[in-house]
Amino acid sequence: MNATKIIRYGAWAAVAALVAGIGAITFSDYRDKLAGTSAELLSPVNSVGGPFTMVNGAGEPVDETMFIGKPTVLFFGFTSCPDVCPTTLAEVQSWIDKLGADANKLNYAFVTVDPERDTPEIMSSYVAAFDDRIKALTGSPTQVADMLKTYRVYARRVEQDDGGYTMDHTAGVYLMNKDNRFVGTIAYGENPDVAMEKLKRLISSAES
Repeated sequence: MNATKIIRYGAWAAVAALVAGIGAITFSDYRDKLAGTSAELLSPVNSVGGPFTMVNGAGEPVDETMFIGKPTVLFFGFTSCPDVCPTTLAEVQSWIDKLGADANKLNYAFVTVDPERDTPEIMSSYVAAFDDRIKALTGSPTQVADMLKTYRVYARRVEQDDGGYTMDHTAGVYLMNKDNRFVGTIAYGENPDVAMEKLKRLISSAES
C-alpha cells in the first residue's frame, strides 16, 4: 500500500472514530472566538490576514498574491496530527466533490503550524492524498510564525512523555474573500449543510 493510500485511509478512519465519539480533543478557547454558528458570512475583517512569505509544496517562494482573485478556504494544521487535521482535510475533499464545477472557483490551502517537521516534500505528499487543488504551504520557523500571527492563528507546541511533541492549534477553517480578507470560518465539526451553504455564499460573493 503506498503512502497516499495510507494517509487517505487514515483520514477516513479518523472521521469514523470521531463520529463514533471515540477520543477527546482539547483545544484552546481561542478556536471558539472564530467559530461560526450560522451560514451568514461576516463583513470583511481587516485584522485577520495580510502579507506573508512562505514556501509551497514544490519548494518555491509564494506570498499572499497567490490567493487574490478567488475566495480561499484556508486550514492551519500539521501532518503529524492524529485526528483533527486529516479529518478536516477529508471534509475539504468532500466539499470539493459536492461543489462540482464550482469547486474551481475557490482556492484551497493547508498551512503548517509545525515547520520543524513539515518540509515542502512532506506537505506536498500529504495534501496529494486528498485533492491536488489543495495547496501546501510551509516555510522557516520565522516565516510560519509570522503568518500565524498575521492570520491570528493559535498554535502551541506540547511536549509528550515519550520525548516527542504534538501541536495544539486553531481548528476552524478560515474563509477569505477574493481580496484575501477574512469573512468567516467553518468550525470544526460544523453541520455539513451549514458548511456547504457558507461555501456557496463565499463563491457568490466573488461573482456579485
